[in-house]
Amino acid sequence: MSGPIFRAGLAALLMGSLAGCATITRGTTDVLVVNSTPGGAQVKLSDGQECTSTPCSFKLPRKSELNVLVSKPRCKPQQVRVTNKVAGSGGAAMAGNVIFGGIIGAGVDAGTGAMLELVPNPVEVELECS
Repeated sequence: MSGPIFRAGLAALLMGSLAGCATITRGTTDVLVVNSTPGGAQVKLSDGQECTSTPCSFKLPRKSELNVLVSKPRCKPQQVRVTNKVAGSGGAAMAGNVIFGGIIGAGVDAGTGAMLELVPNPVEVELECS
């Protein structure tokens, strides 16, 4: 079984196993950390998630774009926009996909957002309190 059809099939199988490299190595979610000074502030995300006291963290899709509202009694609320960008390691995984995994692997990673990271992360907020 070492004919050209076998070798072509083996090559296709190996290339297919590389599809979605960033999806496999980095995953499709990231942990967003929110800190405030002073601590103990309430955090509400525009997607509905919240926590009652900073510091806190949220597991989010890497391709998320949302607003983070940090508030505390007797303090001026602060809102921060969290977006995403291609991570250094995500870009390398995408380049590997293009070279070895082809268009399918690149499409999987682009579709899942695995090559992205949330920014800013961590979210650091300094509240103005009276």
